[in-house]
Amino acid sequence: MFQKLIALHFLLTASLQAVPVFIGTNTGKNSTSKGIYLADFDSTTGKLTEPVLAAEYQNPGFLALHPTLPVLYACGQPNQPFADGSASVAAFRIGKNHALEFLGEASAGGKGACHVAVDGSGHSVAIANYGDGSLSTVKLDAEGIPRTPVSVIKHSGAGPNLPRQDGPHAHGVYFNKANTLLFVPDLGLDQVLIYPFDAATAKLGEPLPALKTPPGSGPRHLGFSADEKNAYVINELANTVLATGYDAGKFTSLGTVPTLPEGFAGKNTTAEIEVHPNGKFVYGSNRGHDSIVVYRRDEKTGKLSFLQHAPCGGKTPRHFKIDPTGKWLLCAHMDSNSISILALDPVTGLLGEPSSTVASPTPICLLFGR
Repeated sequence: MFQKLIALHFLLTASLQAVPVFIGTNTGKNSTSKGIYLADFDSTTGKLTEPVLAAEYQNPGFLALHPTLPVLYACGQPNQPFADGSASVAAFRIGKNHALEFLGEASAGGKGACHVAVDGSGHSVAIANYGDGSLSTVKLDAEGIPRTPVSVIKHSGAGPNLPRQDGPHAHGVYFNKANTLLFVPDLGLDQVLIYPFDAATAKLGEPLPALKTPPGSGPRHLGFSADEKNAYVINELANTVLATGYDAGKFTSLGTVPTLPEGFAGKNTTAEIEVHPNGKFVYGSNRGHDSIVVYRRDEKTGKLSFLQHAPCGGKTPRHFKIDPTGKWLLCAHMDSNSISILALDPVTGLLGEPSSTVASPTPICLLFGR
């Protein structure tokens, strides 16, 4: 009897550690994906269940959660095309067993939506539109359903790396913790744009001085340290990470580090970047070298030093996410249709060999649920 009780306790404890993982995908003509997928991750074993379809939607690439409501957002292509040909932001209610129910969609204000973020008050979302380089904010109603765009800002300009920098290409949207600023890495303009944000109206103000990256860098995404004293920008075209100090809307460059090993001559572009929850390490993904680069972060200066190039376990690591315990890294491989789990040592920052790889159609975003 005692042994049975111990076994039951173990199973209950393990089940409590399982968290849902929502998977954004590309549903293009060469993909078998039909929309947003769902799997469960067990942080005690590092195992991910086989993903199942949670909701049908076209190209639900990047995902985000409402801060208080059981609502998930995806930027993609609308069920009902908009007259201006714009992309969409859609809302889904998260129900029993994390099932998704479509609530509604709104125009993303531009074409080629690739990134979405919910502001800290839960009253609006911001969207980066890679296709035409615009960014927008969309007001949410009381149920968290997006309505019409409030601010739509279109940029102009180009960079030296053609054809990738033939015009503006907004690639990410990030609110600060105070919910007063919106940061927008633009791959085409070699800048991280900064806009004042009014949470009450969802409106963006006149831009503040931008963070400029070296010509041809192609800033894609960024990650802040928990205290927001540092921000790290991953440059897709230059295969580098720019470390910066940050204070009151102003950035100070702390130096640039490469993402690739010396002597690598193959084709590569970077994708995602994330600061470990303990603030001691920074991680970035290489598409081509197919690795996760690991840096040690000096918590006093914010500077980065190289630690490791870890094989990611698949082809084209478009996105990755560190689990809530800080002991695992889940990596989504767009071109090998798989997700791998890498053990992460939070003391050393080092990653283990890829394991527990599961099939998943063209995964391009991983999001832990609640």
